Amino acid sequence: MWHKVDGYINRAIARVRLAFRAVIADVSTPSGVQFVDGTGLAGEQLEANELFQHYGFTSVPLAGTMAVVLPIGGRTAHGIIVATEHGSYRIKGLKGGEVAIYTDEGDSIILNRNRVMNLTTKTLNINAEDAVNITTKTATIDASTSFTVNTPHMNTSGQMSVDGSVEVTGDVVAGDKSLVDHPHIDSLGGRTTPPLSA
Repeated sequence: MWHKVDGYINRAIARVRLAFRAVIADVSTPSGVQFVDGTGLAGEQLEANELFQHYGFTSVPLAGTMAVVLPIGGRTAHGIIVATEHGSYRIKGLKGGEVAIYTDEGDSIILNRNRVMNLTTKTLNINAEDAVNITTKTATIDASTSFTVNTPHMNTSGQMSVDGSVEVTGDVVAGDKSLVDHPHIDSLGGRTTPPLSA
């Protein structure tokens, strides 16, 4: 009798679809939850399977990305995507404990060992509504790049060294003295005029 019961149980379990691997074909992003279409490695067709991701992080996987599908209630039609991987673009050679965010275009943020962070991109835009605060021992800007700061006030506490020319379109005030309108008396006893433009 127990053999028959075991047989029923085993047949029922065999009909329940376990977690499986699939290939993503398309991702729909308009709603609060992303939906994935794709194909399972055994030929199953995935339609509108939900893509679950960690809070605070979201991405849209490219077509061809591998995925792990977890069928809810053992039914493929009600599966959710719980993990994705695309080996062609994943950053390789990381050391234990290192973390990276990357795209297929080559942009990346890598948290390397020894507390070094490397950011790679073509254009970096920082939008801070109130302030940008940088506290460091040394700040270096490579002269081969363009660096623009659009702010009503920029403050540095310490020495600033410039290896090259500095172009100022407004006034320069040093020690409460204006470069545009400074009351300096020349050798003949007269007041100097504002500096001439180049």
